[in-house]
Amino acid sequence: MKTSEKGQTLIKKTESFESRPYRCPANIPSIGFGTTRYPNGKAVTMYDPAITIEQANAYFAHDLERFERDVISLVKVPVTQSQFDALVSFAYNCGSDIDKDTIAEGLGDSTLLKKLNAGDYKGAADEFPKWNKAAGKVQPGLVKRRAAERDMFLA
Repeated sequence: MKTSEKGQTLIKKTESFESRPYRCPANIPSIGFGTTRYPNGKAVTMYDPAITIEQANAYFAHDLERFERDVISLVKVPVTQSQFDALVSFAYNCGSDIDKDTIAEGLGDSTLLKKLNAGDYKGAADEFPKWNKAAGKVQPGLVKRRAAERDMFLA
């Protein structure tokens, strides 16, 4: 599956475009539409030069492909296009969390994924709003984003 135009619009709208490096609410250097690593694997730093919208779109496309692959590898049940889009948006923001530990640092070890893979689609949808914090604080932008992702997931 590939993220639909609707899904891409949600991600870009909630990430918003920044031509210069900035720190996201979790204090991670980012650029463009929330890119934290360039396609060459180098981490974004606060000293990197500004980028164009064209560069940001290229970085976004690269990031999107990675998160699409991750969602496909993590989800073990059938999902609709809207559900896939919501999950990719979630992973794009929170991370895929494909590692050996069982600490929920993103989609991979989340209760959201566990419920989804158990076939509890409604229960999975109800997990989105719980991911509304960055650096331990509720972020109004994340509250809105999780609500939009949940709505998309349930569409």
